[in-house]
Amino acid sequence: MASDERDRPSVFARLKRGLFMTHTELLSKMGSAVKATFEPDPAALDALEEGLLAADVGPTTAAELVAAVRAEAGRRDAAEEDVVRRVLKAEITRRLSVNGPEVAGAAAGSPRVVLMVGVNGTGKTTTTAKLAARAAAAGKSVVIAAADTFRAAAVEQLEVWATRLNIPLVKHKAGSDPAAVVHDACSVALARKADLLFVDTAGRLHTKHNLMEELSKIRRIAARSIPGAPHEVLLVLDAVTGMNGIAQAREFTKTVGVTGLVLTKMDGTAKGGVILAIVRELALPVRYVGVGETADDLLDFDAAAFAGALVDD
Repeated sequence: MASDERDRPSVFARLKRGLFMTHTELLSKMGSAVKATFEPDPAALDALEEGLLAADVGPTTAAELVAAVRAEAGRRDAAEEDVVRRVLKAEITRRLSVNGPEVAGAAAGSPRVVLMVGVNGTGKTTTTAKLAARAAAAGKSVVIAAADTFRAAAVEQLEVWATRLNIPLVKHKAGSDPAAVVHDACSVALARKADLLFVDTAGRLHTKHNLMEELSKIRRIAARSIPGAPHEVLLVLDAVTGMNGIAQAREFTKTVGVTGLVLTKMDGTAKGGVILAIVRELALPVRYVGVGETADDLLDFDAAAFAGALVDD
């Protein structure tokens, strides 16, 4: 979460609110399992597994979490009432604490290029703007590239944010080559000695081969313009889509080398546990979670805080 400990309660509170639906669904299913101590009731553990499945953690992960609870709650020295919550928090934290691919740093004097990818409707463009806003608020020099040239609404949305934040926006006319936008944005970022360049990309269905080819081309153009670019590739996933996010993540990772995940709309679903299934499948770290509409509602991901918000009463 935030590095300043004074900010931690407010950030945790926003995360707790964002996970309210998932948290409520999970605890309603867990029932008596949360009070199990010695030799937990099989029916209670079945209810726990049902709750985990409802939260979309995936069948394998759900079974493993229940097995961990069963083993710990059955120990004669594990007599505390909160053993189920304790085990779940520890296991969830451990499973979400992955490093993922090494994220390269930018060369001295060059901007750090962050490529934003994902299908339409996930909140990718909004997330791009929120990250730019956070960076600008931290005193960073930022440039945004509107490389989703196939959606006029995406460009217009970024224009509103860029104007409000006084951040340079590089755009071309509708339907133009997205890679050309990235080329020009790299030139602008270099000329301005910017710290960061955020690139919003097209997001038509991940099953469309031409979209993946476009993304590959963008990667090549960025690499030619700025050494090591893109330095980070963030895949934006909609928590409401649940397990379908894994199929999206797999396709984008194969094509553009995703380095981290952003899970949006956590406040609109009871299936926030899908993070566990995606991290298990792809060994990709979650970088941010979105729990609301404002820039402040895009939170740095903290595995332990997430686990606590999910299972604590």
